[in-house]
Amino acid sequence: MRRFFVKNILFVIAVNVLVKPIWVLFIDRNVQNIVQGGAYGTYQALLSVSIIFQTVLDFGLSSYNSRMVASNPDKLPELFPSVLSARLVLMVIYMVLACTWGYAIGYRGWELNMLVGVLLIQSLNALVSFIRSNISALHKFKTDGILSITDRLLMILICGFLLVNPSTARHFKIEWFVITQVICYFISAVLGYLILIRIGKVKLRLSFHGPDIMKIVKQSFPYALLIFQMSIYNRADVMIMERICVDGKDQAGIWAAAFRWLDMANILGLMFATMLLPLFGRMLANKNDVQPIVKLCVNLLLPFSCMVAVAGVFFSGDIMHLLYHKSALYNEAGMAINYQLVFACLIASFPAWCLMYVYSTLLTANGSLKTLNIIAFVGVVVNLSLNFYLIPQDKAIGGAITSFITQTGLALTFIVFASRIIKLPLNIKWLLAHIGYLLLILLLAYGVITIMGHFQWVLQLSVFGIVCIVLMFVFRFISVRSIQQFASKQV
Repeated sequence: MRRFFVKNILFVIAVNVLVKPIWVLFIDRNVQNIVQGGAYGTYQALLSVSIIFQTVLDFGLSSYNSRMVASNPDKLPELFPSVLSARLVLMVIYMVLACTWGYAIGYRGWELNMLVGVLLIQSLNALVSFIRSNISALHKFKTDGILSITDRLLMILICGFLLVNPSTARHFKIEWFVITQVICYFISAVLGYLILIRIGKVKLRLSFHGPDIMKIVKQSFPYALLIFQMSIYNRADVMIMERICVDGKDQAGIWAAAFRWLDMANILGLMFATMLLPLFGRMLANKNDVQPIVKLCVNLLLPFSCMVAVAGVFFSGDIMHLLYHKSALYNEAGMAINYQLVFACLIASFPAWCLMYVYSTLLTANGSLKTLNIIAFVGVVVNLSLNFYLIPQDKAIGGAITSFITQTGLALTFIVFASRIIKLPLNIKWLLAHIGYLLLILLLAYGVITIMGHFQWVLQLSVFGIVCIVLMFVFRFISVRSIQQFASKQV
């Protein structure tokens, strides 16, 4: 099972590394640098509104569906029509509710039209996620991996042309960015359905039978509640700062610029979670020991995420200057330090995100939704309280500090409860190894900057990264023997 998991996760990582960083760094970032008048900040705020209401859109159907199909693959042809019908009904309700809320908080005219476009993006993205949940539940992880990059690949081609072509680049509008995403997600949904017909033997038919839909909605409600609470403590900050700060659009733009790197890094953890949910679901249903997979995931994710977080904190100013020094907003008085501090706080939470992707997914696969929802509720209370206290005085920096505190606290809580409920053995030596690694690379980063201060920061960062990777082998998070066994198919 470990070899199956490693083989598939490496493939999924490889295809995503080839595509998604290009989207983040060369498309999304350049769109922010090109569009004028705080339009990108508005887009990010609208995106946050759409994500908060995503609970209604998804209603936990993807997680519920993945768990059900993973534990019993033969249910797919019977379950698909009812869940698809429920999905379409929820898409309509989602659009109406989110537009009503947008109007209520003051969006009018162009902003409201943009909100409709963003809601279409999220609706089609949710449809693609639902189709992918069936594919991954059947353990067709490579197929799912290819489908996961299809939308971004299409967007790179279309937006790349619009940004490179001089005649369109000069007049590029944020509306073009939204329309392109709608088209690409629609194509991905059609392609995903055609694949599912081939491997899952499903048929495109709808079943708007009230009792069946209500049964599915009722069973998926705990998942929906969890997603709703997660969307609040993950995304409420940017909406709050955009609405209550005098320069809200600019603050949302700073947040988006800093969060973009964390969002790109989180692709790694999300790939693990997408694969782990059906994998854990089937293993727990068959009463298999999940500890080896949990330990493997933590050994792969935590040291790497700590390396990224420490590098991001120590080199935050250099990274932000490299990416945004041409931005008019970046060059306003005092804005550079805001970019730097917001990015440092956000990227420091990356290890917490990775741990949550493993342990919260394990609890979800186990069906421990009550525990998850209680933990998430506490996270919402803490997050909103800190946001409303810190954002008025510290703006985007206050939101970033709140995010770090929230994510770190939640990660530790998920670990404790997952260990108790699933009865994962406590390995003190293993725990101390990870703590020791983190402390050592903190000292390493400080030493590299101090000793190599006269060298270019890129060289300093390279030395830091190489030594960190070597230390991963020294601490035996990754071993040469395991790699050799894997290569020789003995794992």
